[in-house]
Amino acid sequence: MNTPSTPTDRSAYALGMTCLCHIEATRSPSLIDALADVSPDLGRLAIRFVYGEIYQRPHLSYHDRQLATVAVLAVLGNARPQLKFHIAAALNVGCSAAKIVELMTHLLVYAGFPTALNGVFAAKEVFDERQLHFTPTTTPSCPGDARYQAGMDALSRIDGHAGEAVMASLKGIAPDLGRFIVEFGFGEIYTRPVLELLERELITVAALAALGTATPQLRVHIHGLLNVGGTREQMLELAIHVAAYAGFPAAINATLAAREVFSERDAGGGDHGPSAPSG
Repeated sequence: MNTPSTPTDRSAYALGMTCLCHIEATRSPSLIDALADVSPDLGRLAIRFVYGEIYQRPHLSYHDRQLATVAVLAVLGNARPQLKFHIAAALNVGCSAAKIVELMTHLLVYAGFPTALNGVFAAKEVFDERQLHFTPTTTPSCPGDARYQAGMDALSRIDGHAGEAVMASLKGIAPDLGRFIVEFGFGEIYTRPVLELLERELITVAALAALGTATPQLRVHIHGLLNVGGTREQMLELAIHVAAYAGFPAAINATLAAREVFSERDAGGGDHGPSAPSG
């Protein structure tokens, strides 16, 4: 975890420089030269605020912050240079190439196959530029009914009683969609190796918060994050982190969704969340 601090503007910039040098694995961050002749203030603000203040906060490690950042940039799809930068940064802070590829695979559930494909291609470019020899492995799918049962088991573990409500909410209008969510989303994707379940929920919450188009599902996965071992402090810190890459409105909306979830859990004695559609 990172050591909490309350830096002054000057010390925040120094902390940010140290942090950015560590993440980029360099002595001279590329951001400074890239913006020197057009907007040096933007570079200074990014270093001081993002790396000198946000990254210095506790409850999320650099490893978790980079997974969240890559997830946010991948689903937004509008900042490929920054996506590649943070894929490289994730490698620099200890994320494996396999974990980054699996992150992109996980995102297809929440942002579609094009996002996953673009993310994998961006990762491949980074691997090639670094001459990183990555050998992928394949994971066989569960057959037939076993995949559905595996999906229900995963859904129940993450969403608790809300898992049954998923089927009930879709049964009268789109039962096949409910089956696909269970079989593919949870039975195929969530059961894959490489990423731990808590990492998958961190990625999911960050992605849904950045997208801003699925607040009911965001709330369900905030419950999921807490159900698989995440803390309220991690959830709130994740929302703050998202502000740096998706803006303050996204961070505010995620925080308000978290407040609703916390209230529901407090009222229900810390149960596994509301009866709401998931996915």
